[in-house]
Amino acid sequence: MSEPAPRVVELSSPFARFAGRLLVGLGHEVVLVEPPEGDETRREQGGDAFVHWHAGKRSVTVDLAAPDGTAQLRRLLRGADILLDGTEHGAEAAAEGLDQLVHVRVTPFGLVGPRSDWQGTDLVVAALGGMLAQVGDPDGPPLRLPENQAEQLAGVNAALAALLGLRARRRGPGQLIDVSAQACVAAALEAGALAYLHEDRVPPRPGSVHPLVPHGLFRAADGHLGGGLGGSPRMWDALLDWLREEKADADLAEPRWQDPVERKKHQDHVFKVVQDFVGTRPKAEFARQAQARKLPWAAVDLPHELPDNPQLAARDFFTRVTTPEGERTDLGFPFAFPEGRRRTKLVVPGPGDDQGLLDDPPRAARTAPAPAPVSASVPAPEPVPDEPVRPALDGVRVLDLTWVLAGPYCTKILADHGAEVIKVESAGRPDPTRFAPFMHLSRGAHTDPNTNGYFNEVNRNKQSLALDTRTEEGVAVLRELIAHCDVVVENFSSTVMTKLGLGYEALRTINPDIVYVSMSGMGHTGPRNGWVSYADTVSASSGLTGLTGWGPDDVVGVIYGHGDIVAGLQAALATIAALEHRAETGHGQHIDLSQLEAIAAHMGTSLLRGTEVGPAGNTHPEWSPQGVYRSLGADRWLAVSVRDDTEWTALCEVIGRPELATDERTRTAGARRRESALVDGALGTWARTMSADAAAELLQACGVPAGAVQDGRELVEHDPQLRARGFYVRKEHPVAGAFLHEGVPITLTRTPGGIREPAPVLGADTDAVLRDVAGLSPERIQHLCTDGVLR
Repeated sequence: MSEPAPRVVELSSPFARFAGRLLVGLGHEVVLVEPPEGDETRREQGGDAFVHWHAGKRSVTVDLAAPDGTAQLRRLLRGADILLDGTEHGAEAAAEGLDQLVHVRVTPFGLVGPRSDWQGTDLVVAALGGMLAQVGDPDGPPLRLPENQAEQLAGVNAALAALLGLRARRRGPGQLIDVSAQACVAAALEAGALAYLHEDRVPPRPGSVHPLVPHGLFRAADGHLGGGLGGSPRMWDALLDWLREEKADADLAEPRWQDPVERKKHQDHVFKVVQDFVGTRPKAEFARQAQARKLPWAAVDLPHELPDNPQLAARDFFTRVTTPEGERTDLGFPFAFPEGRRRTKLVVPGPGDDQGLLDDPPRAARTAPAPAPVSASVPAPEPVPDEPVRPALDGVRVLDLTWVLAGPYCTKILADHGAEVIKVESAGRPDPTRFAPFMHLSRGAHTDPNTNGYFNEVNRNKQSLALDTRTEEGVAVLRELIAHCDVVVENFSSTVMTKLGLGYEALRTINPDIVYVSMSGMGHTGPRNGWVSYADTVSASSGLTGLTGWGPDDVVGVIYGHGDIVAGLQAALATIAALEHRAETGHGQHIDLSQLEAIAAHMGTSLLRGTEVGPAGNTHPEWSPQGVYRSLGADRWLAVSVRDDTEWTALCEVIGRPELATDERTRTAGARRRESALVDGALGTWARTMSADAAAELLQACGVPAGAVQDGRELVEHDPQLRARGFYVRKEHPVAGAFLHEGVPITLTRTPGGIREPAPVLGADTDAVLRDVAGLSPERIQHLCTDGVLR
């Protein structure tokens, strides 16, 4: 008889609710604990918020402030595996002594540090975490990413924390896990802090042009397009050929433009020529023609257009939700699970529909089977009393065939939590972030593949195997390695592995219980599975870019690699879920993760709200004021959210305008939205005369969420909360020297992850991996080296 699904008890909050939704998608039984009046999302956005975040969960109502509230919660927790705790002060009293429980605390700033009691909203956490500093025009205010991306980063990290806790529980008891939303954002900035760490440079906000790669946002005849010059000579040549065919190449056929450095140096001119070409064409038609030439372009769609996307429809991405008012279509989950099955039907619970759970006898705790063996040839270790604490993924071996950002970010998370990650690369075809001049973050020359801070950040804790997989012998060695691994991760285009003879069925022949995670842009099936994708084009197709702006005619877009990072996080979640599924059933599986689906699943309630959804700057649909206000100093800004009238009264006292708290023009949130010029003017006048940090401290002291907009330098040098949490970690690299790494935002108190080793020098572990993992003889290794397979 199979084990019952893990039971999750959710004490919800904006920073925890996405985790509960993701665990529903993984098949967990999630029990939402609501107050007697119902969860606040039942009244948010006309109830759409509850439909999106809580469909598929069970519901009990408990008055936690009542004398028997803690006892009721404790009865429920006795049969639970995970407590997903988004409450401000925590439910430690109810959880005390329940050793089986994985208690995940999700808070804006974490449980320790001088700002652990600060109030946080999506806007404020995005400001203090560094996200706001990366979006917007360089001469304008920082801009919030839509649909609560800071909250959602916290949510997916909390779901990861829950699964890591379950994995660790196979060797011991449950534990408390501390998830800081601010740290989740600070760990997801692509080059936002890395440019400062490795080049002493703080990039300005990029507007609509990517700060590193030659991509951006372009205006089409009927909207916008995401795309650019691509990342290879082939793509530039294909684009130039297209321009020539249409007699729109201007001077770009001159030999000077064949040099990518010259193109980057004069990118404004090149982009103007491309814009003149793009601007006369409909967005969807242009994207189809570009993709027919294998060029990375995509139409910028709004969320209500997503159901018309043939790729999403063909892969059954959307979910049908049964509500009291009828059936509705909502966004689906980031990947199909388990074994290719996707949850496509959910029911919205009524308040207390499952109240009987409080009176049921305590459910027996799930058994904790021994960890799955590292490989078919290595038996599972016997538990050893008082053995040293090991990270949650210790004993898991991952073959990492990924490159650039999305894939390496996934395997970085696995490595940070103890997995043995073997990165396969070669001097003939290294990871582009090792050598591409425009992505090379270093104080030294941009010619050494071992000194790039971009590569070294997302590849710490890994080993490097230099293997030319373009040769038959190289693929043969790869097959021998796969036989001794638990997981294979790759983010190639959809046909690459099959052409290598390493599709999923071939992998199963080599290793029957292998977990294979593919991370192509569109997925391995569907009519657009061959489309070329970058992070910005995936964001364009998902609705995220189209909502990032000040209004319908002022779209700025999300230019940095947020989509890649989301895909990496979701792929890591899928990997750990698949390992848990294998431990329970003995079955491996293929996780066919589409990066488009991963980021579309982060679009919140936007599809449910339909055509009313559009770019809204930094405002909130119900709170007022919410915005970013210029402060004392060059390009210094203060983010403020006022969630209710009590906070508005407190803010009015702080800024010296107490009369506004009772003025009929500004007394309610609706009135303040109508009088936004008056409200923003009063707050903006006050903020302009103070430093953002000092203003935030005054407001936070009165319970008003506020924070300075921090860039990479401020995060690294000045943020007291990240410093107290030891977020930036110094390690010595054998070639690049000592530098700070971005830390791990999930703190497991019993089995912590961490940064053990810097990124590897190219090929540094080749002999050791081939000898100790694949079991090759010294003679065979020498033969491969002589034949140029190991390089």
